[in-house]
Amino acid sequence: MRNRINTEEQKKPLRAIDAIQEAQKIAFAPFVFQTTVSLKKLGVLDFIFDNDKDGGVTIHQISKELSLSDYGIGVLLEIAESSEIVSKNIGDKYQLTKIGYFLNYNKTVNINLNFTQDVCYKGLFHLNESIKNGKPEGLKELGNWKTIYEGLSELNPKAQNSWFEFDHLYSDEVFEEALKVVFTKQPKVIFDIGGNTGKFAISSCEYNENVHVKIIDLPGQLNMALLNTKEHAFENRISVYEIDWLKENPEIPNGADTIWMSQFLDCFDKEEILKILKTCVKSMGEQTELLIMETFTDRQRFDNAKFVLEATSLYFTALANGNSKMYKSKELIELIETAGLYITDDINVGEYHTILVCKKSKNY
Repeated sequence: MRNRINTEEQKKPLRAIDAIQEAQKIAFAPFVFQTTVSLKKLGVLDFIFDNDKDGGVTIHQISKELSLSDYGIGVLLEIAESSEIVSKNIGDKYQLTKIGYFLNYNKTVNINLNFTQDVCYKGLFHLNESIKNGKPEGLKELGNWKTIYEGLSELNPKAQNSWFEFDHLYSDEVFEEALKVVFTKQPKVIFDIGGNTGKFAISSCEYNENVHVKIIDLPGQLNMALLNTKEHAFENRISVYEIDWLKENPEIPNGADTIWMSQFLDCFDKEEILKILKTCVKSMGEQTELLIMETFTDRQRFDNAKFVLEATSLYFTALANGNSKMYKSKELIELIETAGLYITDDINVGEYHTILVCKKSKNY
């Protein structure tokens, strides 16, 4: 059963005083976000939590310990208290709330926060231009590329680290379960399309000693993947194939038992997805399986997961490529069938993911 707010609660109107309060929170949301970033970077949230057993700490205690002014700590904690990140007791001592604790210590929240700060924050200022022009106008805040994928290997180290942590967060933890699906029919040759740093290819070689994997991606990503492959001593079983899916008439080799795409198609618009899928169909034999793993917005158990995915769509709009998004399952299924494929299995894996197992239709 999905955890959704029931229809009656959704229809119940907010009181005007509550509605304006929520509107003000949105109006000043960047202030709260940057306050959180500062409190984390300055070590304030850590210090407050470490002293929780003493009933909290005062502004002066924090400023003395961290060599910061009472004024600076004060303005941060005032809005943090109003935002329920910290609470203040009758002794004017501050403690972390549950919200503050998750902001400081929850892995998923921290990766999302760092991704927003290091990769997206400045670029989102150009969201309006991106919507109008259909281009990632915010990408210029990171570098001079047509799409972010061209520049991943050239991003400044901080942004690059936050990007890959975000990307891997929503795939790495489900790899173990996904590999069981991938190797159901014991494929000998896998094409890993959009393989990035080679994590899936390496995991596949560790999982099965007989498999050979070909990573198909842009040259910058392939260079990183080759380095990682060499470090794991799999250069004899992992090869690469360079491709730019945005060029006309892309082609991939034949010979794969399994073609694997993990959170890849959401990096393209529908027309581009159709081109990619049709290219794969041309290379597939009757027994070749195409496995597509995605996080669909309409298949999330919790509302916060749906919210994160919808926010990620705006990253695609403003910074990644200007035209892709996190899709609903029905949108992608329609494209799969139009491309000349049919779905043989529809599998839930992990907390957020779906694997669609596809084969080539007889008419193609």
